[in-house]
Amino acid sequence: MGVVNVTPDSFYDGGRYASPELAIAHALELIQHGADIIDIGGESTRPGASPVTEQEELARVIPVVEGLARQVTTPISVDTTKSHVAARALESGASIINDVSALREDPAMASVIARSHAAVVLMHMQGTPQTMQQSPHYFNVGADVLQFLDERVQTAIRAGIARTNIILDPGFGFGKLVSHNLDLLKQLSAFLVLNCPVLVGLSRKGFIGNVVGKSVEHREWGTAAAVALAVDRGAHIIRVHDVAMTIDVVKMAAALSPHWTAIGQEYNA
Repeated sequence: MGVVNVTPDSFYDGGRYASPELAIAHALELIQHGADIIDIGGESTRPGASPVTEQEELARVIPVVEGLARQVTTPISVDTTKSHVAARALESGASIINDVSALREDPAMASVIARSHAAVVLMHMQGTPQTMQQSPHYFNVGADVLQFLDERVQTAIRAGIARTNIILDPGFGFGKLVSHNLDLLKQLSAFLVLNCPVLVGLSRKGFIGNVVGKSVEHREWGTAAAVALAVDRGAHIIRVHDVAMTIDVVKMAAALSPHWTAIGQEYNA
């Protein structure tokens, strides 16, 4: 999953692709590099980020979705917590809604997704982007996040969303200390018990910078190591800024992972 942020304040690429033309060109480049999904976001969810109005988010996102959908068949995901933005995005050619609130922010979101038969990413976040890094705490981060995601899956199913359309994201960096993120990565295979694809967003995150001692511009190799471990532990979807280099990391990790034995066997023929 290649990231396209049409925001001025995202933590890594904010402001680079602020116009629809730049954002579409970047998405096309990511697809050329091997992206299977494009994830478009019009509201930053970095720690401390300020919310944007629905109209501003629509103005940022919809022209990009419309323009990209006319040119490619690659699935388009839209990163939003607003049901009206989701509905307009799905009408414009998106097929996945990436909701960092896991359907909690907007009561109408679940019905929008259910009616459209779209896929949804349900992510764990403790608090909000404005508060999540102030004092995150867990009894056991792996067990707590697993319980939360299980409950959100059941909520989504009760709202009419098919289990086959649900993707789970443990929310690396969203209301978690460095130790929490590392524990989550160690325990990632535990999330496979929920029988939904697992998405991980590790790309250039702060906890990686803390471990390797690098600024956001120089975290690509730390990200690569985290991605390889996530694939080894069964992650199905890898959300990244750097698609080209990550493709090779994923292929190699998958060939060695017990969760992806068919890929490994391909090379033993």
